[in-house]
Amino acid sequence: MSIRGNGRPSPQWGKLQPFALRPVLAVGALLAAVLIALSGRYGFHRDELYFLMAGQHPAWGYVDQPPLTPLLARAASAVLGPTPTGLRVLPALLSGCSVLLTALLARETGAGRGGQLLAAGCCACSGYVLAVGHLLSTSTFDLTAQLGVLLLTLRLLRTGAARWWPALGAAVGVTLLNKQLVLSLLLALLVGVLVSRPPRGSLRRPVAGVLLALLVAAAVSGPTLWWQAAHGWPELEVARVISHIEGVSGRLLFLPLQLLQFSPLLVPIALVGLRSLLRSEELRWARPLAVAYPVLCGLVLVGGGKPYYPLPLLLAVTAAGCEPALQRAGRSWRSLRPQLLLAAATSALAALPLLPVSTLAVPNAVDADQGEQVGWPELVRATAAAWAVIPADQRPHAALLVSNYGEAGALARYGPAQGLPTAYSGHMSLYDWGPPPDGDDGPVLLLHQADSARLEEPFTDCRTLARIDSGHHLANQEQHAALVLCTGPHRPWSALWPGLRQY
Repeated sequence: MSIRGNGRPSPQWGKLQPFALRPVLAVGALLAAVLIALSGRYGFHRDELYFLMAGQHPAWGYVDQPPLTPLLARAASAVLGPTPTGLRVLPALLSGCSVLLTALLARETGAGRGGQLLAAGCCACSGYVLAVGHLLSTSTFDLTAQLGVLLLTLRLLRTGAARWWPALGAAVGVTLLNKQLVLSLLLALLVGVLVSRPPRGSLRRPVAGVLLALLVAAAVSGPTLWWQAAHGWPELEVARVISHIEGVSGRLLFLPLQLLQFSPLLVPIALVGLRSLLRSEELRWARPLAVAYPVLCGLVLVGGGKPYYPLPLLLAVTAAGCEPALQRAGRSWRSLRPQLLLAAATSALAALPLLPVSTLAVPNAVDADQGEQVGWPELVRATAAAWAVIPADQRPHAALLVSNYGEAGALARYGPAQGLPTAYSGHMSLYDWGPPPDGDDGPVLLLHQADSARLEEPFTDCRTLARIDSGHHLANQEQHAALVLCTGPHRPWSALWPGLRQY
């Protein structure tokens, strides 16, 4: 027990071991260095191209996300250049921070030097961590931010010290500027606290603490929450569409895909963590973490979310299992080293750009983001060739319309060098950036995915000019997309535009 400033006792469950800063920092630095070294091997991901565009339209929110990641993309491209490597230095550094946070989570649950280092290694070897560390995405920052929220939650549960409530609120507020998934995590943790009933005193005056944390979180994230409310909470509509796309098959494969993305070789340590949190009396105060994991999986399943959404919490549970796993191994790394090395190798092959593009079909089946980094320059060159079919005297009044933000982002990035005009789209927030001028009543060049032929309906006399071929025989989203030339729109663009919105 420790004594608060007001003279009342504050519970302490276990004295924290010294933090193994140097070896953990070495693991994080090695991970960041590998990610940076491989960052330019393929090309931009479709989401990165979208973030570059969105960053040029700064706002407190977008229909599919809060503002933080697009603003980070804009800052990174301004400082380091609008290249894949320029965008991906920050994700690599954030992944290094995630390694440190995972080791601190292990320390919070009693791990010594060896357990902390094992937790850092588990984080660095996870396929999910490697995947989000290689790309700039909302998940990149969300992983680091949610690990920070979980660390502060454990600190609150362990010490009962009220000073951690404002810090937790600030961490939640910053996380909400990037993604709203943290709300599901908080709900799952609340259920975990109510169900597991931590020892008396682990949370002193919780109602006042929660209210204080909520006030701080609202103050930090208020502008983006206001933007969403003012625009009718469009992220809910986007979530509904994602749920529809996932369908029944996505729900049936939810757990297998989650564990595959995490790394099956790390699952035994995660199971040790669950067992320790549920059965160890010394870790009874941290039991809400174990209860929260299945609850969060249930919430994501009901909401139709993606399998990787609960992985930050699973990583925290794994951290709790590192010290017990090391003890079972006789505190020797020898029996665990092959497991970590194999996890690192398989995760790297699945998540990092190690293989030739011609062999990407297999890892692309596990991580589709691999294939979405290939073929964008070829797509733009094919679009430029189709644009050249339009007679020169008609091009000033012609329009270029595409079906999704990846295509629009690629054309914004590579199109000017090919003499292409601005590409318009009704997809996601591109809809809010407006239609072509009504004066563009001439020919319309459409670029749409193979299954999006409905984009041709508002236009007359459409004929297919070409199909996109990246030249790598890779079945990504744009392979065999159609380039279609139409003589013009049925009605003015301002009248057509509401019917072209899509999520």
